[in-house]
Amino acid sequence: MDKKVLILCTGNSCRSIIAEALINAELDGISADSSGVKASGRVNPNAKKVLEEAGIWKESYHSKTLDTVIDNDYDLVVTVCDNAKETCPMFPNPVKTIHVGFEDPDGKAYEAFEEILTEIKNELLPIITKELK
Repeated sequence: MDKKVLILCTGNSCRSIIAEALINAELDGISADSSGVKASGRVNPNAKKVLEEAGIWKESYHSKTLDTVIDNDYDLVVTVCDNAKETCPMFPNPVKTIHVGFEDPDGKAYEAFEEILTEIKNELLPIITKELK
């Protein structure tokens, strides 16, 4: 009974990539994709580094535009930034959408990325598990 989650952010370079990696590494039976409503086209180097240090980075993680995932079937869409929440598109197939916002670590010191990883792990993963039971 595999469930699929889409993590949606603005640039798809930090928070959504970190959330995608954490879900794929930590939640059995749940797989994640991520995307940006205005994808930056790059993964923030500190986001990659924090995932590498956690041992969960995969070379397949990259910044994706919404059009590459919008036709996929998802059981849940999670917006992790206010802009994505406000501009979240209608999906072709009905899907539950929730918002769990996190501060953007982009442009901040590496420690901010470590904090976001911990926040997403401790706050978002239990919510996703509960939503998909």
